[in-house]
Amino acid sequence: MKIGVIGAMQMEVDNLKESMEDVRIDVYSGVTYVSGTIYGREVVAAVCGIGKVFAAICAEAMILKFNVDHVINIGVAGTLCKELGVMDVAVADQVVQHDMNTSALGDPIGLLSGLNQIFLPSDEKMKTLLCECLQERGIKYRVGTIATGDLFLHKPTQKALLHERFGAIAGEMEGGSIGHVCYVNEVPFAILRSISDGEGGAMDYETFAERAALQSIDVVLDFISRADELES
Repeated sequence: MKIGVIGAMQMEVDNLKESMEDVRIDVYSGVTYVSGTIYGREVVAAVCGIGKVFAAICAEAMILKFNVDHVINIGVAGTLCKELGVMDVAVADQVVQHDMNTSALGDPIGLLSGLNQIFLPSDEKMKTLLCECLQERGIKYRVGTIATGDLFLHKPTQKALLHERFGAIAGEMEGGSIGHVCYVNEVPFAILRSISDGEGGAMDYETFAERAALQSIDVVLDFISRADELES
């Protein structure tokens, strides 16, 4: 089994690289991929860049060039529900691309033309294992829909609309397109996002980014160490 990890921040990949043996560096389409072994398991990690296109480029190369069997996307997100605050974690049971809109043709907003689906499900075993790792570390999390679009969500009205329309608990700019690429390639995926805003209190971005990256990598390392459970 080979696991792909797509991160949002360079510090996430750097921290993961520190745990790797037999490290190799490759570059495809401007994206740097770091591969090696962790706990005897093959792992490939990369920072995809911001937005749906960069994320899709990264995921497609990771699947076709490195033949990963599972993909985890980690990073940050804005909360779309009152239950999640700063440094809490959203885990996707499904993803939606909220900016897909062919409603002028009579389609529901979010419909992915060609797939005829609005929501794409994450892998049940991966989601369950991630939640177990979070629970064992005492990290507050919630499972639900994560909404993706090429829009930085900062207005309360935007957030309220996505929660109402899709039941989404968190919003970001990459996970839905990574899920889309994985879905059409029949590769299981999971999305884990640390919350950067909400009711959890104020925190300067540098402090938040470092804490979020370390938290995510700790959970991913736990996940990799127990990846045999995905085959049971």
